[in-house]
Amino acid sequence: MSPGIHKVEALDAGHFIRVEWEDGSESRYPCVWLRDNCQCPRCFLRSARARKLVLEDLDVNIVVKEVALADRKTISITWPDEHASEYEAEWLKKRCFSEEARAEMREDLFLPELQHWGSDLQLPKIPFEEIMYNDESAYKWLCTLKKVGIVLLTGAATRQGELVKLGHRIGFLRLTFYGPTWQVQDKADANNVAYTTGKLCFHTDYPVLQHPPGVQFLHCIKQTATGGESEAVDGFHVSNKLKEQNPQAYQILTSTAVDYTDVGVDYCDFAVQCKQRIIDVDSRGQAVRINYNNATRDTVFDIPAEKVRPFYAALKEFDDLLNSAEHKFTYKLKPGDIVTFDNWRVLHGRQSYESGSEVTRHLEGAYADWDVVMSRLRLLRKRVLNRE
Repeated sequence: MSPGIHKVEALDAGHFIRVEWEDGSESRYPCVWLRDNCQCPRCFLRSARARKLVLEDLDVNIVVKEVALADRKTISITWPDEHASEYEAEWLKKRCFSEEARAEMREDLFLPELQHWGSDLQLPKIPFEEIMYNDESAYKWLCTLKKVGIVLLTGAATRQGELVKLGHRIGFLRLTFYGPTWQVQDKADANNVAYTTGKLCFHTDYPVLQHPPGVQFLHCIKQTATGGESEAVDGFHVSNKLKEQNPQAYQILTSTAVDYTDVGVDYCDFAVQCKQRIIDVDSRGQAVRINYNNATRDTVFDIPAEKVRPFYAALKEFDDLLNSAEHKFTYKLKPGDIVTFDNWRVLHGRQSYESGSEVTRHLEGAYADWDVVMSRLRLLRKRVLNRE
């Protein structure tokens, strides 16, 4: 049932509106916010769900002239310039400024809950065809990807092009200097360490970009008989362990700008340079993105010489935790498997395998941005849960 309003009144000399709900709760709304979010055709373009009111026309000290309860589902406000606004109860309730209501909105919009894991990970698996043609399965896939950080899709065709289909399912793929998709296999004169048969240490892809791709897809087309096992580790879980174990090391890795470089020719020629902190944190000091790729970490290091050794000591401790038996998860992709994972959170690696006269292991890779993935997740959420 939609909420009903019992009473509405102006407070604080008209700077706030207080709404008393029929369930006994109450909400307080700043009048400057109410005026800014007037939903009338003059102030709001409903077809685009976008504000037409320009900020230069907004009085930040505005007070209400009159407020009335039109019915239990709508309040009406008259402003000092006689402009009239109406606000529906359900719209207001959803945007209540209480901590509880704001937390509920964050949960609904961003699904912030995470499930940390170590070597005991039960790798989530969903058939590829199901997520392609069934909205409930696609919703489950993206929810799990957001919460756990890694999901294995099984049963895809063993040919190139399946990731393009996957891109269309969510919206579109991220183009990078390595192309819309790229082929991970042993190549002569490799322009990336992934294009060799050697071991790949734990890393996130593309920290050399200001905005690294948020999600990565790797489709196994051909797998070597021996070696080539994949490894994954929950970078947020390990970051928390480092913070507990050595706060000073955590502080160094969350504050030191590390230089990354990538120069070469692929989709086009490129010379990319960037500074990133190994662990990006939010305002609460919680890890929100890992930027760690030892292969593309530059020889240039733009910090004072006396801070270099403490940085290396902190990074080595973090790397040791990543590689510890309790934290890393090892698995082997089969032809037709597509591993999808959070490139901001999950570091991945590969064990070495033997080279041969022909290609013995072939993965196709692609990226997507979290904005695209979360957009599709919200649309699927509305459809599956029958929300407006």
